[in-house]
Parts: sequence; C-alpha cells; structure tokens
Amino acid sequence: MKNITLAIDETLLERARGLAERRKTTLNAMVRSLLEHEVEQEDRIAWAKAGMKQLMEEARAKAALDDGEPYVWNRRDAYADREDRLLSRHERPRIRGFGEEE
Repeated sequence: MKNITLAIDETLLERARGLAERRKTTLNAMVRSLLEHEVEQEDRIAWAKAGMKQLMEEARAKAALDDGEPYVWNRRDAYADREDRLLSRHERPRIRGFGEEE
C-alpha cells in the first residue's frame, strides 16, 4: 500500500477527525472509502454508457435489416410497460366476497 500526502484546510481536518471519531474509524479509512466510492461510481458510469452505446448500435442494425428507417423512440413506447405495471396495481383483487354477485 502506498502513502500519499494531502493538503487540507485545518478547520476541515479537525471536523473530519471528529467525524471519524464519531464513526469509530480513522481519517485514513474514511479517505480511502471516499476514493473507492468515487472510482466505483466512475466505473458504473462507464459501464452504463457502454451499454447505451451497444443498444443504440443494435437499434441501428435492426432498422437497417427491417426497412432502413431508424427507430425513433417516443414517450408512449418508453413508458408502455411501466404504465401497464402501474395500472395493474390499481385493479381490484379477485378474492371471495369482494365485488362478486350472489
């Protein structure tokens, strides 16, 4: 493991030490955790961008095979599945004695 030197404002350093103490950890562990979080976040963003790029390329390829016209996304298509799921939650449950005619 490598050591690094950081320049930090004294007030921030004291507040960070107090926070580390309240969390029963070290300032070193907190800095390491924050850096790890930032790097992981960057990796997730890169993964998502790559996935979106792949989806766009697949859509272009599919359009070329179908009719040559590129697919244009619209709000109705994007939310159709979600709308179906949300509306299904509002249907009356089919339980005995609820809304049945005798």
